[in-house]
Amino acid sequence: MDAARGGRIRPIAMIVIFDVAGPLAAYSVLRSAGLTAVTALLLSGVFPALGVTIGVIRNHRLDVIGALVLAGIAVGTVLGLVSHSAKLLLVEGSVPTAVFGVACLGSLRARRPLMFSFAREFSGPDTANGREMTRLWQYEGYRRVFRVITAVWGIGFMVEAALRVVIAYNASTGTALTSSKVTPFVWAAILSAWTVAYGTRQKKKGERR
Repeated sequence: MDAARGGRIRPIAMIVIFDVAGPLAAYSVLRSAGLTAVTALLLSGVFPALGVTIGVIRNHRLDVIGALVLAGIAVGTVLGLVSHSAKLLLVEGSVPTAVFGVACLGSLRARRPLMFSFAREFSGPDTANGREMTRLWQYEGYRRVFRVITAVWGIGFMVEAALRVVIAYNASTGTALTSSKVTPFVWAAILSAWTVAYGTRQKKKGERR
């Protein structure tokens, strides 16, 4: 997720600036200037949207993650303007997370699970590694590995979405905002570490067989 590969993945510097540091700094400055929590949250959402826009301009397309981010911002903006509730506005961050979790679990019934498609997109479908992934898909054991990975990521993202809702309603607005910006990266790091460990273990088992 951090490193750019073939121009498809945003560099880590952009992620830190537009998804974490920018929104947190903007919220703090706007609150200090006397704006309400709802207004500060709405305006701080400009940074993630700007980050996605820059990514679209660079890559000439809107990827799935960017689309989910924009959808979450749109839902949050509507909720904030209608309800004037900072807590309800903070919940919007869990919307794209929950949608992604549901998409992962739903894709288990599809021909190819979502995490396989993501992994191949990251490698590049036309690269040697991408072609090797396509070739290996004929083997049941290989397909099972990606179905397990997709199921774990789906459940993991659903748990994260629920956790963010709990924090939004039980912590201060500033704490909940910080958590909503940091938690996704911590959660993704945990899931990624498990995926690497699980994939390596299954690869060794396959080689022994």
